[in-house]
Amino acid sequence: MSDMVAQGALAGLKVVEFAHVIAGPLAGTLLADLGAEVIHVEDPRAGDPQRNAGPAKNGAHLWWKVAGRNKRSVTLDLRTEAGRGVARELAAWADVVITNFRVSTLNEWGLDYASLQAVNDKVIVLQVTGYGARSSKRNQPGFGKVGEAMSGVVNLTGFPDGSPVHTGFSHGDSVTGLMGAFAIQAALYRKTTDPDFAGEWIDLALYESLYRLVEWQVVFYDQLGEVPQRAGNRLAAAPAAVINTYRTGDNQWITVTSGTPRSVRNVAALVGEPAEDYATPADQVARRERLNTLVAEWIEKRSLIDCMKVMQELEVVASPIFTVEDILKDDTYRENGNVVTLDDPDLGPLRMQGVVPRLTNHPGAVRHSAPPLGADNALVYGDYLGRSSAEIEILRHDGTI
Repeated sequence: MSDMVAQGALAGLKVVEFAHVIAGPLAGTLLADLGAEVIHVEDPRAGDPQRNAGPAKNGAHLWWKVAGRNKRSVTLDLRTEAGRGVARELAAWADVVITNFRVSTLNEWGLDYASLQAVNDKVIVLQVTGYGARSSKRNQPGFGKVGEAMSGVVNLTGFPDGSPVHTGFSHGDSVTGLMGAFAIQAALYRKTTDPDFAGEWIDLALYESLYRLVEWQVVFYDQLGEVPQRAGNRLAAAPAAVINTYRTGDNQWITVTSGTPRSVRNVAALVGEPAEDYATPADQVARRERLNTLVAEWIEKRSLIDCMKVMQELEVVASPIFTVEDILKDDTYRENGNVVTLDDPDLGPLRMQGVVPRLTNHPGAVRHSAPPLGADNALVYGDYLGRSSAEIEILRHDGTI
């Protein structure tokens, strides 16, 4: 293991993914970024469907270069008994198993939690499904957008007179991956501190993470009978007088927000309003529309640069609406190391997101982009599982790998 990998907080953690596309594998990528050894198991014929998602350049699919980064790729035919036997060997080797196959498929293949625990009594299994592995809909297919719709988030996104709006990326899948990585860490803590630890089954549905993050929607309805609705660029439960986006005089976009009494007073000062008119939450609610109109009129008369200059002087909390071009030019992104460049064998110098979160004493790293399909078969099956070259060749000859 290289010195760079050894620095990562999760160096030494062994993870196997019987998972594809986004939600499960993203949890693994987040672990791999912080040093975990993550084995991504793929079908020998087609590989992970995510390999072919989105645009390509020179035959190389760009999204996959990021999605599969920092992992080992092995091929394994889980439809065969020989392949499933090897899969159980991998589970016995691993600390963590991540899967997002259907419940019935895992049961049929002997890769469900009970079966994996039989070969590794301390295994931690993250199982991502559309509706929950113990629900009556456990075997129905699910995708992230369905999870978003179920969570309540889509109903809250968009303008009052328009249709519900999904965010412009795989929101439900991605947040599920993040929550899954968090849950794995909770289980690992218990494993470290509990001498009687007997494994953990993390049952995570695609709608649950976003649902959990909208903290107020259930309690508002429960106590007030209110169903929060779309409020445009504001919030249905806005805690402040101004939260909106505005067009500048030079046709750029800027967001302005206020979340404390002082920040509201700063916005009022920006447009020449008396601070005492916004002294209490009730005052802010009563004058919200007036302040919003005044801010919009002030911004539309000025360039983005001029707006930001004055707002920074008055400590108005605001930001341009960034495009990816803005991100790649921005000083804050550069100072925080949020964009890294690595040498990719297909594309040469390749920029992508750096590691988030940043740990000071045990940082992660982007060690390499996604490997070719099956690139690590010899390493994983030979060095990690102890198979001889002859045994690996038989697995290859039989189509098992």
